[in-house]
This record gives sequence, C-alpha cells and structure tokens, in this order.
Amino acid sequence: MGHRIVPRAQDRLAPGRPVAQLAAVASVDGLLTQNGIRYWLFGGWAVDFYAGAITRAHDDVDIAVSLGDHRRIAALLAREGWVHAPEPDEEGGTGYEREGVRLELTFIEQVPWPADASGADRRELDGVAANLVSLAALKRGKAAPRDDAADAAKDQADVATLALLDET
Repeated sequence: MGHRIVPRAQDRLAPGRPVAQLAAVASVDGLLTQNGIRYWLFGGWAVDFYAGAITRAHDDVDIAVSLGDHRRIAALLAREGWVHAPEPDEEGGTGYEREGVRLELTFIEQVPWPADASGADRRELDGVAANLVSLAALKRGKAAPRDDAADAAKDQADVATLALLDET
C-alpha cells in the first residue's frame, strides 16, 4: 500500500465541491455496502443528510470505520482510483483522495467514539443513500468546543441546522 505525505487538504483541494463529494459518498457507500463493511458518515455531510439538503460547503467527506477493516477498505478504494494521502498530523484515521475529493476515514477504535454513534440510521440526499452516525451523537459532537476557528465556525453553522431537526 503506497503512502505519500501531502500538504493539508484544505490547502490544495477546492472546497465546496458538492456534486463531486456527493458522488463520492454514493461510490463509497456502494463499495463498502457491497463488501459487507460497516461505516457511518459523520461531520458536515451527515448534517446535510439529516437536513435533507446541502447546507454549506465541505472540505471533505468523513466516514467512521473499524480499524480492522482498513486493509480491505484501502484495497477497495485503490481499485476505484482513490490514492492514500495521509496528512502529517493525522491521528485516529487517514485520508484518501480522488478527482479533487478528500475522503477522511476515522477508526472508531482510535478516537472517543460514543457507544450510541454506530446506529442503523440510513438516509438519502438527492438520490444518494448513506449510513449515518446517530443524530444524538452528531449533535453532541458538533456542540463540542473546537480550537480551530474555521472548524468552530462550521460546527456553529451545523449546530444551528441540527437545532431545527426533530430526533425522529
């Protein structure tokens, strides 16, 4: 498995590519689902799936997976043209890129992953289906303080969107 150290994604990938990012969600969902690999979309795209609309620009697509599945996932992603692109400061996960889209994998065993986060919630957005982190866990995560001002601003926007949703 080839690794390369690359500049931070936000420094080189065009943010806010919703069509390409949503297509990536569809592709990764199909790839992982067809191969029996559990995953959960989280972060800003999960907010959008719960909201039923794209609410803001996104730098990347975040999914949570088991570390035990990483080798299989890496092989499947490579077969589909994704390139392993770890960032120098990453902890608890790794990144892949394809056609200007960054996919961040977070390994649930290496980060504080709430017990209620790995639910069975599956939603659709613009005809694309995805497995989502639980709404309750997403709301808690988005409400947590962030050191980075840009990340904090995105989370603040996401919290406002999530506040409009019911827990059903």
